[in-house]
Amino acid sequence: MSNLQKIVLITGAARRIGAQIAKTFHEAGYGAVIHYRDSHAEADELAASLNAMRENSAWAVRADLQSVEQIELMISEVIAKVGRLDVLVNNASTFYQTPVFESTENQWDDLLGSNLKAPFFVSKAAFKALKKRDGCIVNIVDIYAKRPLSKYPIYSTAKAGLYALTQSLAKELAPNVRVNGISPGVILWPENQPTEFNENIVEKIPLQRQGSVNDIAETALFLAKNASYITGQVIAVDGGKSLV
Repeated sequence: MSNLQKIVLITGAARRIGAQIAKTFHEAGYGAVIHYRDSHAEADELAASLNAMRENSAWAVRADLQSVEQIELMISEVIAKVGRLDVLVNNASTFYQTPVFESTENQWDDLLGSNLKAPFFVSKAAFKALKKRDGCIVNIVDIYAKRPLSKYPIYSTAKAGLYALTQSLAKELAPNVRVNGISPGVILWPENQPTEFNENIVEKIPLQRQGSVNDIAETALFLAKNASYITGQVIAVDGGKSLV
């Protein structure tokens, strides 16, 4: 059953970009493992909709990725359920402002935990299974990893770490597992952001438009399926915003 199809595990896949990545890989014939922490209903609904299209092709798994123990249990559960792992997409993330003089240690732990610690330990736990399939890892980084965003010093630092981690893992996990990253630009707006602010940002993008979740998902699929000689690269999918 699942052993006949390639399997992708996407962290934080119940909503937004992660959900689109799950749908895109599923359309390409992959079985999709949808990780969630709190979005139980959305994860179950997404898995059910994918299974309605193709039986035994989607599964929801819960884990708090701030816990290494839960990460290891999650990977064990995935292998027990589906028998293999071909692709890992480290997508789960938290994002919010932390101006320097208003930031707290808890915010540091939360943002570094979700954006850097989790991808490291999920990749470590998944390596053995990925190695068996000459698999790959795709990390969702951010264009602000290279050009930090004002008032987001902790988030920007965490994503800069993930950029470096992508290249470090690419060296260390080769030749059996490829590791690449995607740096999204303006894809989804943070909730409750003023429209005028959004329009100002779009005007400064060379392609003069916002990207879509599909742009990120298709790039992830390309890196997994059609990029067998690419590793250690972080592709900016940002309409040219990082050039400005």
